[in-house]
Amino acid sequence: MQCPACREAFSARLDGEPPGVDPAELDRHLAGCAACAGWAERTELVTRRARLAPAPPVPDLTREVLAALPRTLPGARVAARSRLVTSALRLALLAVGVAQAAWAWPALTSGAGAMSAPVHLAHETGAWNLGVAAALLAVAAAPRLAPGTLPFLGTFTALLATLTVADLRAGHVHADRAVAHLLLLAGLSLVATIAWRRRRRSRALPALARDRVAA
Repeated sequence: MQCPACREAFSARLDGEPPGVDPAELDRHLAGCAACAGWAERTELVTRRARLAPAPPVPDLTREVLAALPRTLPGARVAARSRLVTSALRLALLAVGVAQAAWAWPALTSGAGAMSAPVHLAHETGAWNLGVAAALLAVAAAPRLAPGTLPFLGTFTALLATLTVADLRAGHVHADRAVAHLLLLAGLSLVATIAWRRRRRSRALPALARDRVAA
């Protein structure tokens, strides 16, 4: 192999192109020709330096990029407002649950029922009302329980409200006793609102995920 052919083949190999000769023959020539071997070493060094040249300087656009970003992320205010509403609902439900428990406690401890009810009937009524209070407090502590308590609370409240209205008209119950049932109505309203908000949120999450994938 002649030196010009060797150097042309070596240069092609440096560029990642086919050398056009047998690689073994090229290597034998470089091993036996000091001039081509020196030329190949210098050429390889120059090529490496050219490829490892420092990148050209670029302007620092950090301030411009940060200034272009929105002050708040999209939906952040809505999410914060939603958390605030949920916290307010839970606190209100906590207050109703505590009031319901306080109303039930005297019948459990003293057996004194409303309208001179027998002791055991007063105990049953107190236990029932305390159970309702426990359900309200459980939802206030863990809102995910709201949908599960709605059948019980809804049925009890609907029947009690209907019977209370009929008893008021017939004079079988005093107005102050009937007013106490407003706690149950308030508790049911709060639980239903919490359950509805959680259901709406669970429906919105898949749609939001689909929008992000499409984007």
